[in-house]
Amino acid sequence: MSKSKFARESFTTMTEMVLPNDTNTLNNLMGGRLMYFMDVVSAIAALKHCNRVVVTASVDNISFKEPIPLGSVVTLKAKVTRAFNSSMEVHIEVFAENPVKQTVIKTNSAFFTFVAVDQVGNPINVPELIPETEEEKILYEGALRRRQLRLILAGKMKPEDAGELKALFQS
Repeated sequence: MSKSKFARESFTTMTEMVLPNDTNTLNNLMGGRLMYFMDVVSAIAALKHCNRVVVTASVDNISFKEPIPLGSVVTLKAKVTRAFNSSMEVHIEVFAENPVKQTVIKTNSAFFTFVAVDQVGNPINVPELIPETEEEKILYEGALRRRQLRLILAGKMKPEDAGELKALFQS
């Protein structure tokens, strides 16, 4: 396995059309269906980074800012923002396009975490990630704080052990 990979190597785009079976009674994309799309695109990005089987470990807050109406073209863009030992943080952005009106709006973004596993489901190491662009560097730097917060919320880390977050928990 290579020692490191660039963030751009994991970049994945997925496009879906909102069909009647994907909508709620208001004819908008159902939240669960959008989360499914987000899980798929981010899993592919993580897979491209480590070239191994990946499993979803956590999903950060997903806020539904804008409804995505029936007939919209949904584009999801995902890329690994940082790799740790066996886990990878993936950032996803969701855009809804009205092809008739020729408008595009950003409707969602979130961070998913994946763990690379071997054939029997044991975690395995993943390549380090090299950020290149300014945006990639900002996401990379924030990833450690987001990871520590996830671990605290999951009860896997004590707040006092979160070096990057000490200022938040000290009075």
